[in-house]
Amino acid sequence: MQMPGLNPTAPFGPRPLSATALRMQRDVRRAPDGKAAHKWKTFRHVCEARAELRLSDRSLTVLNALLSFHPETVLTLGSDDLVVFPSNRELSVRSHGIPASTLRRHIAALVDAGLILRRDSPNGKRYARRAPAGGIEQAFGFDLSPLVASADELADRAARIIEERRALDALREQITLARRDIAKMLSYGIEQNVDADLPALHREYTELLAGRPRAAGRETLEPLAAALTELSRRILCILESHVGDETDRDTTIDAERPAAEGRARNDEAQHTGPQDKAWSPVPVRLLAETCPDFVDYARDGLRTARDVTDTAAIVRPLLGVSPSAWEETCAAMGPGPASVTLALILQRGSAIRNPGGYLRTLARRASAGQFSVWPMLMALGASQRRKDVPAARKLSSPSFPDESA
Repeated sequence: MQMPGLNPTAPFGPRPLSATALRMQRDVRRAPDGKAAHKWKTFRHVCEARAELRLSDRSLTVLNALLSFHPETVLTLGSDDLVVFPSNRELSVRSHGIPASTLRRHIAALVDAGLILRRDSPNGKRYARRAPAGGIEQAFGFDLSPLVASADELADRAARIIEERRALDALREQITLARRDIAKMLSYGIEQNVDADLPALHREYTELLAGRPRAAGRETLEPLAAALTELSRRILCILESHVGDETDRDTTIDAERPAAEGRARNDEAQHTGPQDKAWSPVPVRLLAETCPDFVDYARDGLRTARDVTDTAAIVRPLLGVSPSAWEETCAAMGPGPASVTLALILQRGSAIRNPGGYLRTLARRASAGQFSVWPMLMALGASQRRKDVPAARKLSSPSFPDESA
């Protein structure tokens, strides 16, 4: 049996005694003897709380290895076998080959997190001294008592984190559904010529999303989800109030669709100029990846160049771009580049204050041979990949012409 008063707290060598070690020693002493913890359940709780404990994946790997050196599944405070004493070589093997220098760093992280204590021998070696009867009299290595003493706290912390994650997932789902409904309903309203201020509703929608950080927390997502849900309900009420005799309306639409499609093809042929024929086509898949907001308004997805121009026809009035500004842009760039440009403007959201005026500026540059959509596309894609750059800096790029130019 371990002799009282010979349980070392100070580490071997130049490492100083830390306040964390003293606090752990106190907490272990205050915890009741006989308190038990299932080591793998407690390890799972540590994994859930790893961000708060500031532990990396490799630190968890080392803790897993240390626990594997204890033969029992249930650890009990007051027992004389809570100190494990593997050699660096054995610990490295069970930690999937982590080198000794790295092991020291992750062991220090586990100590700092309050999960283990060092019980260093006089010479710093890890071993156990056995009693004449054959049992362990004293062991020098890593004490698992702090893990057992804090098992209840770790369980509560893990439960709170899991609940927070569940709530965040539910909020993200609600936001995704609301965004999908809003985009599809606005597209329907434009296609059916619903008598409502759909551009104003679209502006309200984009303004709600404009200030959303990439890694938003619950305090940000809850009001956003509520606002998007309320906006979705308002748009739905507007559309429902404009639904008349569905049979008559469908007959009229079906009768007019071939003529409308014929006019669209004629308009496209008239607008196809030298710029459109000479421009380097943007792959539809690249556009869809760079401008996911544009995809939301596509009737049947974004797979072909025709899908791009058809979706642009829906987005154009939502952005408040007048027919004359759109005709001027298509005449200068061609329908294809003009539609890609409109998708980029939509993706930038509130960063473009006047989409119609901005398009006219770009159209003048295109007419003078001074505009290409590719730099804008590449700059937006690059800004989306720089997740560590603040959003305000991402949206500003010399590849995007100034609105005032």
